[in-house]
Amino acid sequence: MASSDKRVLDKRVIDTAAALTAELEQRIASGELLPGQRLTPVRDAARQLELAPNTVSRAYRSLADRGLVFGQGRLGTFVADRPNALGRIDESTPEGLTDLANGNPDPSLLPDLSAALQRVADRHGATSQVAYGEPAIDDTLAAVLIADLQPDLHFVDDGFLTQGETLAVVGGALDGIERTLMAHLRPGDRVGVEDPAYSSVLNLISALNLRPVSFEIDEQGPVPDALERALASGVEAVVITPRAQNPTGAAMSVDRSVAVAEILGCHPSILVIEDDHASWVAGVPYHSAIPRHFPHQTAHWVVVRSVAKSLGPDLRLAAIAGDSTTISRVAGRQMLGTGWVSYILQRTVAELLTMPETASTLAEASDAYAVRRDSFIGRLRELEVDCHGSSGLNVWVPVEDEASVVVGMQRRGFAIRSGARYRQQSGPAVRVSTAASDVATLQRAADALAEVLRGGTPTRSA
Repeated sequence: MASSDKRVLDKRVIDTAAALTAELEQRIASGELLPGQRLTPVRDAARQLELAPNTVSRAYRSLADRGLVFGQGRLGTFVADRPNALGRIDESTPEGLTDLANGNPDPSLLPDLSAALQRVADRHGATSQVAYGEPAIDDTLAAVLIADLQPDLHFVDDGFLTQGETLAVVGGALDGIERTLMAHLRPGDRVGVEDPAYSSVLNLISALNLRPVSFEIDEQGPVPDALERALASGVEAVVITPRAQNPTGAAMSVDRSVAVAEILGCHPSILVIEDDHASWVAGVPYHSAIPRHFPHQTAHWVVVRSVAKSLGPDLRLAAIAGDSTTISRVAGRQMLGTGWVSYILQRTVAELLTMPETASTLAEASDAYAVRRDSFIGRLRELEVDCHGSSGLNVWVPVEDEASVVVGMQRRGFAIRSGARYRQQSGPAVRVSTAASDVATLQRAADALAEVLRGGTPTRSA
């Protein structure tokens, strides 16, 4: 568990919930309170400040409503991973440490953009600039995305995907999830989320004033009984990661996707969001759990497929395929704001996805990520360390004390991520990102982690 906020607050300047909110916001913005850090418990803070506990609770709730902190029940209230109102907190790896924390793809395994950009210039020339009033989706990109998504979804209506009706292009996976939630939900509505879940999804739900309802996952995705309990509690939407689940690496098997679809089909009014953020480099096939056969057909659904992990994080683009009502609402709201994702960006992605060399690059990347992840997991299991990660870029390692393990790994030369930001009710763990390191480095990291878990004497890695 992350360390607590133990500094005594200054009761001379804090006399209302608004003042306490402002003080804590300033400390989060300055970096004095770090992501994952636990705030002073309500009653302790109330005693320090000579305030009523309800006053402190209101301040914490105000911060949570804006996505600055999140609650974990009896465990307390923690600083959010990326406080939405304050921008990104600097989480760069300290100098001298091997970075196994950030979750980025390996730059050397990303396609070369220069050829795609040149092809865009050659193909479109002066017409590459798009004026107001043009369609929101480039025709070439729409055709590529439809061809990619159609066989994966296997809906009853072959060819159901059509540009502008059941397909939209947005600025990345989180943008797609946010727009979809906002198309159907209102503040106070409940959203079923995986536990553990991607921290930015949890922060987004909090920032939208929605209420998360967690359900357990295992290596094959949502645990059916846990999902059923969450849905029965009354949720309006559910977010599921079909493969490369962050942080655990879980991936739905065929049997599990069928079981989950059957459960979801019994709740046809619930909005279903599948976040396929790793898409072509997840390392395993995509198995959709969206109910698609009558009478078990969900009314509202989307699949979000991002290009960031596959083609590069700076290509801020994701396709969302979904029912016509949802896509219409998303596209309509988009036209009132950004209008469209840059055609230059859309055309660059389209060129990348149609270039033969990209297919081989993506296959190479997917294989490399699998080899690195599996080598790390294999070494940990040789050392009798429990760990999880059947797909994607990350490995999840249950531990007893997250903070001590993170510090222990830093002393041995490795930066890893505490699991507190990802968890709701599940037990403590750490996340290790294996995508951007070679096998030899990951073997040393596995040895170091096993040593930390055994309580060995810290020794700095070479």
